[in-house]
Amino acid sequence: MKSYAGVCLEGAMIVLACVIFSAFASAPPVIDTDASAVSMLWSYIGAIVFNMLILFGTVKMSDRLVKDMMGL
Repeated sequence: MKSYAGVCLEGAMIVLACVIFSAFASAPPVIDTDASAVSMLWSYIGAIVFNMLILFGTVKMSDRLVKDMMGL
């Protein structure tokens, strides 16, 4: 029963991380009109990669966090 509750909590944390990532990804990017097109592109790619790394880290961290919380 404890293991089942841990898996459910882990799933809830992953869903929450995906919802937060979706909110960040759907927000319009901040564009500096004085910068060159290549600079704007790299800035946008950097922001997306950063958000994806945060999502990946949160998903990986949820497993460890739930195991520590539940004592599994």
